[in-house]
Parts: sequence; structure tokens; C-alpha cells
Amino acid sequence: MPTVRDVVSRFEKRVPKSLSVPKDPIGLHFGDWNQEVKVIMTTLDIRPSVIEEAIAKNVDLIIAHHPPIFRPVALFDLTVPQNKMFQQILKHDIAVYAAHTNLDVVEGGVNDWLADELLLSDVTVMSPTTTIPSVKVITFVPKNDAEKVLEAMFEAGAGTIGDNYKDCAFQSSGVGQFTPVEGANPAIGSLNKPEFVEEVKLEVVCSEEVLSDVLRALREAHPYEEPAIDVFSLKNAGKTLGFGRVGNLPKEMTGDEFIAFVTERFNLKGLRYVPSRVNPDGVISRVAVMGGSGGNYYMDALRNGADAFVTGDIFYHTAHDIQETPLFLVDAGHHIEVVCRKQLAKWAREWKEENNWNVTVIESETFTDPFEFYKAGEENA
Repeated sequence: MPTVRDVVSRFEKRVPKSLSVPKDPIGLHFGDWNQEVKVIMTTLDIRPSVIEEAIAKNVDLIIAHHPPIFRPVALFDLTVPQNKMFQQILKHDIAVYAAHTNLDVVEGGVNDWLADELLLSDVTVMSPTTTIPSVKVITFVPKNDAEKVLEAMFEAGAGTIGDNYKDCAFQSSGVGQFTPVEGANPAIGSLNKPEFVEEVKLEVVCSEEVLSDVLRALREAHPYEEPAIDVFSLKNAGKTLGFGRVGNLPKEMTGDEFIAFVTERFNLKGLRYVPSRVNPDGVISRVAVMGGSGGNYYMDALRNGADAFVTGDIFYHTAHDIQETPLFLVDAGHHIEVVCRKQLAKWAREWKEENNWNVTVIESETFTDPFEFYKAGEENA
């Protein structure tokens, strides 16, 4: 059975904390690192109703996108609903872990999930925040062990070039030479005698973020107690990460068609939108999307050639500014990030199988969007 530390360590290999913006309160908000985990629940928000659900379902660890504590709690007044919720979390020994902007930025995270929901193709980063450099790893392996070592490095994340190629490597054959001395425990050869071995030189590339895993896998799979390993920094363009995504729709749409499309794809009760005043009849084929409050990033959407920008929490004056650009703005709300519940649970189930964890993974069923929509002339619940 895993501990909180086991689950969080695996999570942070996939979503490094280093990708978050400064002062973002990510990490373990509540809980004991050594606490055993039998039930994991994934959620977008930590709200009193979500905690009630967690208590009823005997949840040990909640993985959330939105941190429950954004600001320090000065007074623990239990008449404040938020503080009362914190009390219930502590009382029932529920660990709560949050991944916020790092989950937005990471490849295959929130913004990629939103792009997938909109069926976008040829997706790129809208607003870059960081570039992960690439390195080349070279090692020398006895011929019969080359495939085993290579597979281990691939499994650890090496060998990917671009978006469409994996398991990439170069192999060349030669003769390795070494002399084991006192204290050595050679897999091949004898002490103080020169040894000549038919070896394969393996060359693979990987990003710096997985380098430590690749080197660990290499050493574990390599038959030598002291394998020769070279690591070179590359000047090639590294992996670009950041906020938002831009991609192409399956077909061109009018503004009205696009509104209906977004509403259906995100299963919304309603949304706000701002047609462009300077391009009122423009068709939409290229779309930028950003989870959360993306109003400050609309210029990045324009620079990436987007016809429309889907985000949430747009301010009144920001909407005025966007209206004077060619962008068609859709404020679909902050809650569209709820796609994270399903995807985070999918990851947790994969890690369960990968590590043979005896744990149950569930998605929160609590609806946390606080907004309702009044439609004039219609009967409203």
C-alpha cells in the first residue's frame, strides 16, 4: 500500500513543481507524508461539499488542481466556512495535494486536455514560460546487453525526438578496453589483466527533466559496476512549455457555430462571448485556449494567429480591449478545467498498475461551478 510520499513523488516526476509560477501555493497542503493511502480522489476544487464527499467515501488523499489555501490563514475562526472545512480535513486525516500552474504548464496537462476537448490539431504552446534543454547520453555496453540497456533508457524517457518519433538511438560497434584493479568486482575479466570486449556505443537524447531517471535506469540495466557514461549539453531547441495552447479546428465555423460547439464540448449551461468589432463576420479556424483566468494573455493568442480565444474570468475592461481586435472571445468559465478530474484519475490508475499499489482511485462527483445562468423569457429553476 503506498504512502502519501509515494504517490506525490510519482506525481511530481510527471508534473515537476519547478514549472509553477513564483509564489503559487502548490504541494501538500494537509496530511502526513508517511500516511498510508487506500483511496485517492481527484478533483478540480477543494470545497466543503467535496470534503463531505471525501469523508463519506473514506478518501485518504485528494489530488486537486486548485489549492485550498491561496492566502495564509491569520485566524482559525470556525464560523468561517473555509476554516470549518480545514478543520474537517484535519479531523478526518485527509491528505490534500494541489498542482496548480505547474499542471497548467506541463506537457500533457490542463491546457492540452482543453485543446483535446476542442478537437484541436497541430497544437503548440501559446505563451511560453520555460524551455527544457536537451542532452545527449552516450554509453558503451557489451554487445549482448545493448538491447536491454537501450530499452531501459527508453522506458525512463530517453529517445524522443519531436512530437512524432520515439525510441530513437544511434548504435556503433567497436572494442572496449579496461583493466580491473584491486577492489574491483568486474562482470567481465580478471584483476590486473587488460580486457578487450566487443561493445556497442549507444547514443540517445533526452530532456534535462528526465536525465536523472535515464541515468538511473542505465546504471541499473548495465552489467558493468562502473559503466562509462558521457552526457553532453545540446544547443538544439529544447522542449518549450507554457500557458495556453493554439491549434486548428476540424473545420471552419461562424461565430454562432463556434459558440454552440464550445457549449457542447464542455457541456456548459451557458457562456459569455464578445464578437470582434473590427472583424464581425470573420470565420474561425484557428483557436487559442487557456484554462483559468486568461484575459491578460489575449495578445499571445493574437500573435499566434488565433481567430478565437477560449478562456475564463474575463474582466469588463479587458473585454472592451479584446473587442477592438480581430479575436472572437469566448468566456467559457473557469470550471472548464474540470477536465482534470478524469485525466488525473487516469494517471493515478496508471501509476497503480505500474507500481502494483493496492489502492482505489475515484473521481469526485461533486459539481463545484458556483455560477448559474438566468435566461430572460424562459422558466428558470
